[in-house]
Amino acid sequence: MDIIRVNTPRGLELKGAMWGNNSMDTVVIMMSGICSNVFQNDLLPATGELLSRNNIAFIAGHAMDAFSCIAYSDFSINKQRYTGVVYDDFSLVYEDVESYVKYAKTLGFKHIVLAGHSLGSNKIINYLGNTSDNYVDYFIVTAPVDLGHWFKVMPHVSECIQLAEQFVAEGRAKDILPYLFGGFSPMSAETVLSFYNAYNLKNCPVISGDGETVSLSNITINGSFVIGAKDSLTEGDPKGFMEKINSYCKNYEHNQVIVVPDASHIFYGKHDEYARVILGCVEQNISCCTV
Repeated sequence: MDIIRVNTPRGLELKGAMWGNNSMDTVVIMMSGICSNVFQNDLLPATGELLSRNNIAFIAGHAMDAFSCIAYSDFSINKQRYTGVVYDDFSLVYEDVESYVKYAKTLGFKHIVLAGHSLGSNKIINYLGNTSDNYVDYFIVTAPVDLGHWFKVMPHVSECIQLAEQFVAEGRAKDILPYLFGGFSPMSAETVLSFYNAYNLKNCPVISGDGETVSLSNITINGSFVIGAKDSLTEGDPKGFMEKINSYCKNYEHNQVIVVPDASHIFYGKHDEYARVILGCVEQNISCCTV
């Protein structure tokens, strides 16, 4: 694994990670979910290592602050945990994804597969549904989030929103809230509000009805939708959740829905199985990758 630095049009340098190199014909770019990086989400390195062993490069695309990890005490397990993405601006998602795609294009890869996990999937849907470029050959959406539904079922959301608004009004926009947003992520007040108001990421509203599906219907390339059979953010019907999302796509009949048995939203304990699914998707749909 090598740390890579990807420049954005606004001048910010994003730090990602790469397995393999540009001597390989194909690269999979996976945009990570919120509060996720290669050091604390085993799904990313497991996928990168398997793909690179099979002559496919892999880039883990991080958000603007995914590497500034902080430690916090999780009293539910009496241990210290580390997490990132304390600061982010979700209005700039399109620009961040585009920067990774153009980075891969500049390296000379012949084929680009754009993937995402959790909120990273919402990010790539936003990009694919709004880009005029044709750099991406195939997409892999994994465990996307219906944000309208997510905000209703995750803990401490309303408290965080109220407190974030109070912090901003007091000139404390960059202060970290005393609650873990959604029960899992420390965030600054301005990041919380940016996340909550990110209509551009409300592109899978199949449970809540809160959002838009135009981005999905604008996607012109084919792809795969991957979900864990125990994903807790799908109201008990992971396959139906993904099939409904796919139904909005222009070429839905050419896409595939894959359910990973016994896997959760974060694929805990199932990272190797997940990596094999991604490898299969690429080898089956990008002919040059078959080993």
